[in-house]
Amino acid sequence: MFTDISFQHPWFFLLLLALPAVAWWTYRHRQHHHATLKMPTLEAARGVKSWKGELQKLLPVLRALAFVALVFALARPQRTLKEETIKADGIDIFLVIDLSSSMLAQDFKPDRLEVSKRVAVEFVAKRQYDRIGLAVFSGEAFTQCPLTTDHRVLTDFIERLRCGILEDGTAIGMGLATAVNRIKDSPAKSKVIILLTDGVNNAGYVKPLTAAEIAKEFGVKVYTIGVGKEGQAVSPISRRNDGSYVFGLAQVEIDEELLKQIADMTGGKYFRATTARSLEQIYNEIDRLEKTEIEVTSVKRYSEEFYRFVRLALLLLLMELALRYTALRSIP
Repeated sequence: MFTDISFQHPWFFLLLLALPAVAWWTYRHRQHHHATLKMPTLEAARGVKSWKGELQKLLPVLRALAFVALVFALARPQRTLKEETIKADGIDIFLVIDLSSSMLAQDFKPDRLEVSKRVAVEFVAKRQYDRIGLAVFSGEAFTQCPLTTDHRVLTDFIERLRCGILEDGTAIGMGLATAVNRIKDSPAKSKVIILLTDGVNNAGYVKPLTAAEIAKEFGVKVYTIGVGKEGQAVSPISRRNDGSYVFGLAQVEIDEELLKQIADMTGGKYFRATTARSLEQIYNEIDRLEKTEIEVTSVKRYSEEFYRFVRLALLLLLMELALRYTALRSIP
């Protein structure tokens, strides 16, 4: 029963030593608790017992048990709910996601951006002990979410991403530089950027290789992912006045050579995702590659159990009082 119970204040059990002393004192002075009725002889009542008389002997036992229950409550019993060993990776990761209009291409279902968001959310869920941030880019770039361990907030930011919130274009260098600037001063043993794009750098004032040099200087590893099938895909080719996109067939163009250079310079790796399944496998491989255990922490969670003993003590006292002044009441 008590294998998973511990007591925060066990010294209260010393109060139980008072029980034998109280029992002895009560026994020695029992004749003072009842009025004495003098009779010429008790020979006629010898051997006669009543159930009330026998049950009255249990009343002090109920009070003693209530006292024991209160002592247990004062000792503050706690039940161990969970004990686990946590091996924290201690890696800071920045996701950099392309929001250019071409990410609405429908060679992925429903489109590249929606698949990229879903897979990114699944990746975040696996890295529960890491700090993860989010930067986005198209013709310009900004930090959507700084490094955080609050993955619910991060997931919410990822799920709300959409194309058209920034000037259109593909500023790969700007996106990478934004993430490097956020992660470069991190004290983590491992700093990683995962950059996902489906195009060719054609905007921004920071060259991609310059951003890669800065990442290398600060020990930031960059994994690059090119998203899109080979050949042509149904993609946005223009935009109406109301902001909606006009779709048509367009050639898939990804600067794979640039993405390979960025990855090689920083000690990362380049991946090409042509299907939703291959994108999932890429994130799984990155998850497998980036494992750096730095500490082992034992965590215990407790639930307070003292209230159970308080309830038991009150119940026993109420029973004792109810019996003493009703069914087992003695005549003074």
